[in-house]
Amino acid sequence: MAIWLVFLVLGAIAGVLAGLLGVGGGLVLVAALAWIAPAFGIPQEAAMHTALASSLASIVLTATASARAHAKRGSVLWPTVRWMVPGLIVGGWLGSWVAVRIDGEWLRWIVAGYCLIAAAQLLFGKPRAALGEDAPAPQGAAMSGAGVGIGAVSAVVGIGGGSMTVPLLVWRGVAPVRAVGTSSACGVAIGLASAIGYAFNAPPGALPHYAIGYVYLPAAIGVALASVLAAPYGTRLAHRLHGDTLKRVFATFLFLVALSLLLGG
Repeated sequence: MAIWLVFLVLGAIAGVLAGLLGVGGGLVLVAALAWIAPAFGIPQEAAMHTALASSLASIVLTATASARAHAKRGSVLWPTVRWMVPGLIVGGWLGSWVAVRIDGEWLRWIVAGYCLIAAAQLLFGKPRAALGEDAPAPQGAAMSGAGVGIGAVSAVVGIGGGSMTVPLLVWRGVAPVRAVGTSSACGVAIGLASAIGYAFNAPPGALPHYAIGYVYLPAAIGVALASVLAAPYGTRLAHRLHGDTLKRVFATFLFLVALSLLLGG
C-alpha cells in the first residue's frame, strides 16, 4: 500500500502539471522516480532508465486526459497534431533505442542539462507574437520533421515533448494556451512509441520484478491512474493564467527539476 500511495501522489502532481504545462508531468516524474527507484528493489544502475521508461508509459494516459480536457475548450489544433504524429512516433522509438544504450549517470546529466536549456529558452527567448485564436494551425512536412526530433529527444529525457512543442508552436504564432493543448495531444504519441521502445529494447532481465523491460508497472499504472483524475484541474488553471505567467511557471519548474537531478547524482 505504501508503494501505491507514493505513485498515486506522484501521479496527482504529474496530472496537474500535464494540464497546466502540456508536458505530461514527465520531468517531475523522472526526477522523483530516479530518486526513489532503488527503494523498490531496482538496481541503482537501472534507476534512471526505469524512471524514463515508467514516466513515458504513464504519460500515455496523463496526456490523453489533458488533451481531452483541452479539446473540450477548443485548445487543440488537430491539423497540427495529424502532421506531427508520424514523426513523433518514429522519433520516440529511435530515442528509446538510443537511450537504453546510454549509461544511467550520463542520462541523469543529459536530462538535467536539457531542463536548464529549455528553461533559459523560455525566459530569454524572443518568440514571434502570438496571433490569438485566429492563428492558422501550423501544418506541412516541416512539422512532421520537427516531430522526429521532438520525439527522439523526449524519449531520451522522459517527457511528453511539451518543453519543445509549446515553444515551437508559440514561435509559429499560436497562443500559449492552445500550444499547451496541442502539445498534450502530441504527448500521447510520444509516450506510446517511447514506452514500447523502452519495454522491448531493454536487455533481458533489466528489472528484477513487476516490469516489462525498463517499464516498472506499479509506477506506470499508479501514476497514470491518479494523473488522469488530476489533469483537468491543471487545464482549468492554464486557462486562467496569462501566457507570460505560464511561461515563467514552466521555466521555474524546469530549473527545480534540474537541481533535483543534479543533487540526486
